[in-house]
Order: sequence, then C-alpha cells, then structure tokens
Amino acid sequence: MTTRTFELFIATRYLRAKRKQAVISVITVISIAGVAAGVAALVIGIAINNGFRDTLQRSLLGATAHVMILEKDPEEGIANWAELDPKLRQLPHVVSVAPNFYGTVLLVGPLQSGGAEIKGIPLDNPPDMLKHLKQGSFERLKDTGGLPGIILGSNLAQSTGMLLNSVVNIISSRPEFFGPEMRIPQPFQFRVVGIFESGFYEVDSYWAFTSLASAQSIFSEGNVVNSIELRLDDIYKAPEVAKMAEKITGPKLAANTWMEQYHQILNALSTERVVTIVTIGLIGLVAALNILITLIMMVMEKNRDIAVLMSMGAKRQQIRRIFMLQGVLIGAVGTAIGLTLGYSLSILADHYRWLSLSKDVYSLSYVPFNPRWEDAIWIAAAAIFVSLIATLYPAKAATSIAPVEALRYE
Repeated sequence: MTTRTFELFIATRYLRAKRKQAVISVITVISIAGVAAGVAALVIGIAINNGFRDTLQRSLLGATAHVMILEKDPEEGIANWAELDPKLRQLPHVVSVAPNFYGTVLLVGPLQSGGAEIKGIPLDNPPDMLKHLKQGSFERLKDTGGLPGIILGSNLAQSTGMLLNSVVNIISSRPEFFGPEMRIPQPFQFRVVGIFESGFYEVDSYWAFTSLASAQSIFSEGNVVNSIELRLDDIYKAPEVAKMAEKITGPKLAANTWMEQYHQILNALSTERVVTIVTIGLIGLVAALNILITLIMMVMEKNRDIAVLMSMGAKRQQIRRIFMLQGVLIGAVGTAIGLTLGYSLSILADHYRWLSLSKDVYSLSYVPFNPRWEDAIWIAAAAIFVSLIATLYPAKAATSIAPVEALRYE
C-alpha cells in the first residue's frame, strides 16, 4: 500500500463512524448536506441571473441595433444617410446597416386609443424578432397594393383591440403648422399585417413597425432618417465599432452602443450577481464551520488511534494529510450532489416555467434559468477550497498529539 493510498484509506475509514461515534456521523452528513445546499443554491442563483440577463439582452437587441448613429441635436434628420451607408458597411465586424425613422404616434383602435413608438425599417433588412411573428407575415409589409402594412406588439394589439388584418388609424404626435396656425395632423390608415411577441413587456406594449417610406409619410418627412443602425457579428465589439463610425459620420452625429443604451439594466444585473454570490456564499461558510467542528470532534475521538499510528511510524505530515483529505472528501461529495441538484432543478424550472411573473412589473412572464456549465468549474473549485481551509486547524491539532501522553493511561 502506497503512502497516498494509506492516507486515503484511513481518511475514509474515519468518516465511516461506528455506532458509538454516531454523533460524528450525523455531523458529517450535515456537513455534506450544507456544502450541497450552498452549491445548489449558488448554481440556481447564478442561473437565474444569467437567464434574466440573456433573455433581456436577446429581447432588447432583437428590436434595436448593436450600434446606433443618431443626431446630437435632433432637428432635420440625417439627410446624407445614403452616402454614409457604404462607408459604414466597410467597418470591421459590421454585418448590416439599416436606416430607420421612428417617432411617437397615437393608435386609434376599436376598443381604445394608445400611444406607441412606430419605427420605419427597410424591408430588405428586418430586425431578428420580426422574422418569426406570432401572427401574420413580415412579407406582407412589401405588398404595395391597398393600405400600407403595420406590425404591432402583442400587448399593444390587445390593449387597442387590434386584430390581424384590421385597419388602424395612426396620428402623428407632431403638430402641423400652416402659417401661424397649428392643426392636428390627419390620421393615416394602416392594415395590421402581423403581430410580434418578443417576450419583453416594454417592447410588446409600445412598439410598432412599418416600412421606412410609410413612417416618413406619417411625419411628413422627405428622404431622411433619424437613426442608422449597425448590427455586428460580435456584440461586444460595439464600443470599438462606435469609435470608428464616429470618424466617418462627422461631428454632428454620435454613435451610441447597446451597452450605453441599456447600461442601467446591465449594471443592475451585474450588481445582483455579486450580491447573489456573496449572500449565498454564506451558506458555504456555515458548511465549512460544520466541517471544522466535525474534524475537531474526530481528532478528539481518535486521539488514541492517532497516537498508535505515530508510534508505528506514521509521520506527522501523513496525519495532517489524513484529516485534510477528510475535509476534501466531504467537500467533494457535497459539491457533486449540489451541482447535480442545482443544474437539474435549473433545467427543469426553465423548461416547464415553474416560476411565473407579472409581465407589467418584471417585463417577463416567468423566471428564466440559464445554467452555464463553465460556472460549475469555479463554483466547485470555491466549495472544495473552502472545505480545505476548514481542515487546516484540525489537521494541525492532530499532529500536535504526543503519542506517549496519549497512550500512558490506555
């Protein structure tokens, strides 16, 4: 039997307590359960944070761009967008360039009227979330016969009573001036050709899409846009691309990234992640305390056995490693159980949507879980490391036993 095998054999032998050492056995089980609970809770907490971040990011980026070119002082719109288009397409990581025109309108439906943000988009480059509609078809926006088409968010369509193929009146929020007189803009009729559902409450409740030409007509604008949107092959290259874009667009335009646009939400989720790790990490500290107590009691219980081993030639380093291995074994078993439990619950909770939410409060209808396997590496490493730290004092106490004194009265 090699030295390492001997140490592991003794460590596992001590963990299998006899009947008279049942208290130690119970505490050992509690220690394993504590580590498992801490690891499982941390996996679930991180999975929820990942789920919210990924779902919100996917929903928001499905409606907006990775980089937006906007006017610093919105006045006349971006008139030279056609000249900028080919130059922006040449930038690294840029997949597509889309001129857009958006503004606030009033939708007059059969049930009630409601405000909306309408966005005119090029028909050859639709946003990702309009490629798979809940009802209708994006291709119907290209139909030039009859009334122009419009695609509404599912909550917006429901609140205004708009159904697929129904006709909706749209009134611009911009007043019209005829000399010194101000008049209410005339309504435009559109046919609902599609209804989308992004899963994000704000987008589904206030957004509507139509063709770029139709949006320009609503606001009585010529061939101008008020945003140029860039989509990238790597969304995290947005700051780098934005700096290059500003050199092309000139001083009157600014490039805004999705990170800047949604920095409040992203910062809140990052802070929540840190708080989750710190708070749930306290469970791991409690589990480490249980391991510490278990090993201290075991050192006291095995006082004579340790003395016998040392008198038979066992080195103090070997005795130290025996008790350190016990703590690592408790941590490893607890970590394995916790990872299995945490990932299983996260996957099932996300698939079956166990936890529902109020959409108008949380913007999502359920709690999303996104357990990432790479998180298991650092969670497992942290749990085992804490378990190892908890063994240092008991292991040192075990090596301080004097064999002669321990065996004198035996």
